[in-house]
Amino acid sequence: MSQSVVISGSGLWTPPYSISNEELVASYNGWADQYNRDHRQAIEAGELEAKPHSSAEFIEKASGIKSRFIYSKEGVLDIGRMRPSFPERADEELSQQAEIAVEAARLALAAANKQAGEIDAVIVSCAYTQRAYPAIAIEVQEALGIEGFGFDMLVACSAATFGLHRAYEMVKAGTAGTVLVINPELVSPQINYRDRDSHFIFGDVATAKVVERAETARGHHCFEILSTRAVTKFSNNIRSNFGFMSRAQDVDPFGLDKLFHQNGRSVFKEVCPMAAEHLQQHVQHHGLTTSDIRRWWLHQANINMNLLIGKKLLGREATADEAPIVLDRYANTASAGSMIAFNLHHQDMLPGEVGVLCSFGAGYSIGSLVIRKR
Repeated sequence: MSQSVVISGSGLWTPPYSISNEELVASYNGWADQYNRDHRQAIEAGELEAKPHSSAEFIEKASGIKSRFIYSKEGVLDIGRMRPSFPERADEELSQQAEIAVEAARLALAAANKQAGEIDAVIVSCAYTQRAYPAIAIEVQEALGIEGFGFDMLVACSAATFGLHRAYEMVKAGTAGTVLVINPELVSPQINYRDRDSHFIFGDVATAKVVERAETARGHHCFEILSTRAVTKFSNNIRSNFGFMSRAQDVDPFGLDKLFHQNGRSVFKEVCPMAAEHLQQHVQHHGLTTSDIRRWWLHQANINMNLLIGKKLLGREATADEAPIVLDRYANTASAGSMIAFNLHHQDMLPGEVGVLCSFGAGYSIGSLVIRKR
């Protein structure tokens, strides 16, 4: 007999610090002015391009972002540094990424009414991990006192949904009874704060979910996972080239060209129809139309992408109730965006109502789950 699998608990940890568009722009413009002064002769000779100013209005219009949360604000707005300051921790100390993962995990466990001893597996799934090994998931497992096993996985901005897919499959297969999926998105160190087109995009956050068999669930807000669907298609339009290979290639592994960069126009043009088609097909698989979906928890990268995808799905603009937006406060939090939207906007769902969790990002990668409130 097929077992129903549910999301039984959800957790959201928000960093204590935030940076407004105005703060970010003041820092960037101050740096741009200094750069232009320092390179005035080369700029006038046409050897270098002057750095343009930015504005809070430009950022909000281009992205819908008004502010972002950040793990460490120190150093980011200093035009002599323009990157966060993370004091290095000893190997025996809990890493920063495991620290925020544990915070989100505890919230999800509490929501699911579960103890650590009831978890069989831990998946840490995010855009970046702090190190290659030992796995952050195994460090979290140790910190929480969980038996069983854990592993990390990286699928850029689709990591959270792909992680839930793996948890669902493990529970379905019986290889784990209850799985903790955590998305500690500590992305601020990968931001080029000197790039006008991308310095405002990302924020830090950590989310977590408990996935288990319906018969063992004790959470107050359980959602049955009806199905999962994923697709990937290779593209160079979103890249982050930072890695250990830089050392062997005799290039600066910390160079700004190794950080996040994208061809935003191409991403918008190519991903929006791809995501809309993916979602339409997934919903139709259940004999549903897009108008049957009570709520769309979409990836939170850019408000214009969300509005366009919502319009393609519904034939009109989706309301804030149908497709909640959280990127105005949280910015793009890599894979965690749709998980934040779910965490903040699922308690009002009624039994039997259906929603869709979806992510899309680098790869390209798209992941979705059709879920029903129990």
